[in-house]
Amino acid sequence: MRVLVVTAVAAEADAVAAGLGGPPASAPRALPSGHPLIRPAAPGTVDVVTGGVGPAAAAVAAAVALASAPGAYDLVVSAGIGGGFAPHAPLGSVVVSDAITAADLGADTPGGYVPVEELGFGRSVVLPPPALPGRIAAALDAAGLPHLVAPVLTVSTVTGTAARTAELTARHPRAGAEAMEGFGVAEAAAAHGVPVVEIRAVSNTVGPRDRAAWRLGEALDALRSAFRALGATVFLEDL
Repeated sequence: MRVLVVTAVAAEADAVAAGLGGPPASAPRALPSGHPLIRPAAPGTVDVVTGGVGPAAAAVAAAVALASAPGAYDLVVSAGIGGGFAPHAPLGSVVVSDAITAADLGADTPGGYVPVEELGFGRSVVLPPPALPGRIAAALDAAGLPHLVAPVLTVSTVTGTAARTAELTARHPRAGAEAMEGFGVAEAAAAHGVPVVEIRAVSNTVGPRDRAAWRLGEALDALRSAFRALGATVFLEDL
């Protein structure tokens, strides 16, 4: 039984790998698409692929990894850092998805935003296995890591204004975090019949863009600690 973890950038992949047991057992290998894939030295049941930024790049990387090893993976995890919605997800906390939501996959109309489901063209939400977010949260709680179980939004443009924050929170009142890859990973996983969950360590507060207030190092540390607490057993138990 194996888990595929998809991150956007190498720093996130390194943090996940460090949490799972240290440096890779061997040099990264390239998928047919060129995306680097590493397997941490322990426990040896998790592969970590760096897929690039944005939902399209993430979907391609996840789909190629799954197609390259048919039937090998029992779970896909979209992981990395992201923005947290105040006050629910403070800096350094971990948000575990109970829904992976494409925040703006739909249409603007004179009457307001219409999600793609109402347009009749598909879906904008993918759900993890029902028991999995709670099991992940319990492991984080046992490790003393602050966390929240909530929807994680996928955006193609990082939120940087108060007006956009208000729009998103009105549309998705339970949202805990936003990032740029989760829904793409989720759709690739669904196409291969593999369950999926998203885990985000909060590096900044969703709102007016203020790079000086971002805490990237703290978020990567939180991501590392989260995967150290989780390992592979927590993910795969009773899926």
